[in-house]
Amino acid sequence: MTASPNFTWDDLQYFLAVARTGQLSTAARHLRTSHATVSRRIDRLEFSLKVKLFERNPRGYMLTAIGQRFIEAAERIEAETDRLQADVAAGTTAQKGVVRLSAPEGFANFFLSHRLGNFQAQHPNISLELVTIQQIMSLSRKEADLAVTLDPPKGGPYKTEKISDYVLNVYASQRYLQGASSITCREDLLAHPFIGYIEDMIFAHGLDYMRDVHPGIKPHFQSSSIFAQLTATKGHLGLCVLPHFIARAQPDLKIVLQDEVTLTRNYWLVCHRDLSHVPRVRAVADFIIAAVHANQDAFLRTAPTLGHFEA
Repeated sequence: MTASPNFTWDDLQYFLAVARTGQLSTAARHLRTSHATVSRRIDRLEFSLKVKLFERNPRGYMLTAIGQRFIEAAERIEAETDRLQADVAAGTTAQKGVVRLSAPEGFANFFLSHRLGNFQAQHPNISLELVTIQQIMSLSRKEADLAVTLDPPKGGPYKTEKISDYVLNVYASQRYLQGASSITCREDLLAHPFIGYIEDMIFAHGLDYMRDVHPGIKPHFQSSSIFAQLTATKGHLGLCVLPHFIARAQPDLKIVLQDEVTLTRNYWLVCHRDLSHVPRVRAVADFIIAAVHANQDAFLRTAPTLGHFEA
């Protein structure tokens, strides 16, 4: 029995999924198929090409030298296929399919999720997957199609757009402030319990607030979740640095030292260059930018002009 020299684009999709994740099970979830199907398609591709693309070991699938060369060609074919599909299906009919968006918990839960009904109405054929565990998502491996980040990537094949600054202040509940010692300057903050992020789990420099407020502050309650921090603040546990767009909707919270302690951070929209021309990805990017632009008062007390996402 001889091997067929032919393989299909579907075969390349299976190859790329395994190459990017290194795991059959992860690739299967991404492709919405079974572990066995992925294994069978990889075996078939290697049989067809008469080469070994992966080394199998207990840690997963590792690319061979020929596999490393093959992935470059496969990614070029993938990019051209995406562009061709976009050209053939130009217009609103091209805005179909799944888009996986990675975003910080605060932005996703307290801003974007409230507006997804509007997105659904505008783009009924796009299925949006919203992931808020951003620290483990990789655009380079295309585990996400699009990401809202606090820090822009330092390099790589990405399209990056700053979508907004946002301000943060120190907040506390009215009940906490009524029973606590007065706060008239930064030094007074050291006498109060703080709520903050777990230091060794801060995945973005933009979330490292405490040294900017006062280098002597050590949080008494720490959580990787901004929702948990907000809940603790409303529960009168102490002071907490919160974004204005989150805290402004909590009438029981008051700003502490507003004139002296105001921090500014940024949100960036990042997309892999290979996906930046795909209409459904552009539709999500444009919606996010438009929503932020229309609600600048939620992020800032002034409203700078924003640009458009460059696809």
